[in-house]
Amino acid sequence: MNQGVRINFQPLMRVAWYLALLMLLIIPAQIIIYVVAPPPETVLGFFELFQENALLGLVSLDFLYLFNNIIVVVIYLALAAILFHERPTSIALALVFGIIGVACYYPSNPAFEMMTLSHKYFLAQPSHQLIYLGAGETLMAGYTGTTFNVYYVLSTICLLLFSYALLKSPKFKKSIGWWGLASSFFMIIPSSAGTLGMIFSLLSLIPWVVFVILVMIHLRKITLNGFQSCNT
Repeated sequence: MNQGVRINFQPLMRVAWYLALLMLLIIPAQIIIYVVAPPPETVLGFFELFQENALLGLVSLDFLYLFNNIIVVVIYLALAAILFHERPTSIALALVFGIIGVACYYPSNPAFEMMTLSHKYFLAQPSHQLIYLGAGETLMAGYTGTTFNVYYVLSTICLLLFSYALLKSPKFKKSIGWWGLASSFFMIIPSSAGTLGMIFSLLSLIPWVVFVILVMIHLRKITLNGFQSCNT
């Protein structure tokens, strides 16, 4: 005999709403810092930056995205709770690709490793400093290497699948899905692909911000009106 299990997802919706709000603060902060204090172009430049301002050094190596990607996962989990029964295959695949993608991002980010190498570089004898510069070059190669590109591609596929599910769902306005598709379109070219990739990456943030705001509005309605899902 099948028994319905009622699951209250309101706490998840509430957490996702607050974290989405935090993301809307992180994104412009990251852009402003990038414009006002562009990251160095060399490993030595990063080493010197860490000595001058360790926090700015971390932020210049996308330290804020360590938090941003956690928020993305929670937002996707909230959407999955709403959409799973409508599009189980699309949502299951989206979550798998999204979570694997985010998991790939963390080992690609060299922020704290570069800070450690910076300290060791300036403590080392001149004859040994080349060792730390070489280690820094290796880290920076991985920063936009295979792991990062896997993260970027899987994240794009994840957003495409969620956008498709949103477009097909009667519970959401179609505009939410279209904004998600617009953001994923600009994510087709990874930010590691030179100037074009960086331009596309920045352009993807515009529809992404709109997408997040619209999702927040929907989550807020669910939090206020109540939401429960029945699994049988």
